[in-house]
Amino acid sequence: MTDLTGAVWRKSTRSGDNGGACVEVADNLPGIVAVRDSKDPMGPVLTFTLTAWTAFTTATKREGRAS
Repeated sequence: MTDLTGAVWRKSTRSGDNGGACVEVADNLPGIVAVRDSKDPMGPVLTFTLTAWTAFTTATKREGRAS
């Protein structure tokens, strides 16, 4: 299990005013990026390596421009 002590959560810039369906990201932890559902802050957390997270966000941004 990943130690999330000290995680600073922020709402994703892509989570608009959509009735609470928001993603929160903690990218201040050494070597990982953590992601959770803002409606369930005590619920499960997905963790990614910085390399994997960067690849995901880069591909997402690229796909968003292609649409």
